[in-house]
Amino acid sequence: MFTGIVQAVARIAETHRKGDGLRIALDIGMRDVADVAIGDSIAINGCCLTIVEVNGSTLSFDVSAETLACTTGLDRVGDVNVEMALRLADRLGGHLMTGHVDGVGTVTAFESVGEDAAGSFRLEVEAPAELAKFIATKGSIAVQGVSLTVNGVAGSRFHVNLIPHTLAVTTLKALAPGAKVNLEVDLVARYVARLREA
Repeated sequence: MFTGIVQAVARIAETHRKGDGLRIALDIGMRDVADVAIGDSIAINGCCLTIVEVNGSTLSFDVSAETLACTTGLDRVGDVNVEMALRLADRLGGHLMTGHVDGVGTVTAFESVGEDAAGSFRLEVEAPAELAKFIATKGSIAVQGVSLTVNGVAGSRFHVNLIPHTLAVTTLKALAPGAKVNLEVDLVARYVARLREA
């Protein structure tokens, strides 16, 4: 389980084909890796992956074809949001997340709120139609592994507010219209919808 509170921005330094999937090498830089081991789970841009190799400050992961088909950004070199799995004694600062990406959305707007470009930004995303029923105003959603509060919903589009701190400590500041983002809807909303169907 994860909370959507990003602990570091790291870099996918290398990818190479392995069977029908990929092996990715994540350079986590100067972060202390003494508390990670092979078999541990880490969320990369919101996608839960298992460490298969530790080499200094580089962690390697195998990414299946299924995971590649339902996520974005794991198949190329670049910066990513990283969160270690939640421990039972940890604070729950965001919302409960599984690290199972529900779908890929498309950024439709990313703009400064007000005249001060150093302030908050409004991020609008078009979600896949099948996820729209799980997204509600004042509910939670994860975008690229970041726990956010939904400020408004219109059809399959939703928007959130990004404060300067969130922009400073995540990769969200690099988004632009047309960018693809990993989405995980609120766990509770998913189960409530399933109970209603039953």
